[in-house]
Amino acid sequence: MIQATQMRKGMLIKIDGIPHVILSVTHLTPGNKRAMVICGMRNLQTGLSTETRFRASDRIEEAHIDEVEMEYIYAADSNYYFMNTENYEQIPLEHGLIGDVVKFLQPNTRVKVEFFENKPFGIILPKHVILKVIETQPYLRDATAQAQSKPATLEGGHVCQVPPFVVSGDKVKVNTETGEYVERA
Repeated sequence: MIQATQMRKGMLIKIDGIPHVILSVTHLTPGNKRAMVICGMRNLQTGLSTETRFRASDRIEEAHIDEVEMEYIYAADSNYYFMNTENYEQIPLEHGLIGDVVKFLQPNTRVKVEFFENKPFGIILPKHVILKVIETQPYLRDATAQAQSKPATLEGGHVCQVPPFVVSGDKVKVNTETGEYVERA
């Protein structure tokens, strides 16, 4: 059992014995009233998303999940295929289970696939991935003393701010949790 204030995006919890994955968490402390946590969650049995309020003192049952290391191999239709690195078994995951993190997936990327009762429900990416810059503005030498950045479109369609010296074709390291540029690779 965990407190409502310890819930984080991506966690799996049980409400009345039914597993839910947390999509968003907002902590509110309205003036002189008691703190509350508002969670957007998806029911894994029905697939329906709901928004639920918890008091900060509420205790929630955390569901037991298994993590299996797998390698992303390819996408077809709206499915993404992963291969177990131990027994070479392949499984498809729907786009809805993966969500926005698909923009960080490149073939041969090792991820951890999360299972609840032998059914996959999500993935955990490595902290950093290396992506190629597809498009960015050319480097302009200005006489400014302030640090500047410019938008760059990376493989997979992710757009982030990069320093002015990064050009199209460079490879950059990106933080998968925040989507921010870390360094040139």
